[in-house]
Amino acid sequence: MAARRRRPLLVWALFALFVVVPLVEIYVIIQVGQAIGPWWTILLLVADSVLGSWLIKREGGRAFRALREAIDSGRMPAKELADGGLILVGGTLMLAPGFVTDIFGIAMILPFTRPFFRGVLTRVVASRLVVTRLGGGSRPGAARRPGPDPEGPVVRGEVVDEP
Repeated sequence: MAARRRRPLLVWALFALFVVVPLVEIYVIIQVGQAIGPWWTILLLVADSVLGSWLIKREGGRAFRALREAIDSGRMPAKELADGGLILVGGTLMLAPGFVTDIFGIAMILPFTRPFFRGVLTRVVASRLVVTRLGGGSRPGAARRPGPDPEGPVVRGEVVDEP
């Protein structure tokens, strides 16, 4: 039943992504073009792309170094993986021509605005992984964390590190 409720949400999200966002981008480009002229608008879009490319290279390198340090120190690299994903999504948004997607892309890439998007990403992922149990069973429609049941079979084993 939960999948049926999510399907209309997914349809509207895809509609917004493929129809509304390009229309908004075209509108904003036309408005900027009328305000500053077509050649300045094109120059601004190119400069925006160059800035975005430089930011992606710089912040992507920092995120990769932080990921390597976390792995080398033996700690879980959750923050570093989230940052890498946000830089990837931000870079993808920078590929789309337009000012609106570029603003969101740059905001996901910049180190001082990325924590906001990291928090949003954390809440979205956590909402999909939370287990809700009442009594002996799950509440109807509640999400269930993947993995074995507490009453399920357990395979005991040993971890062997090989050179």
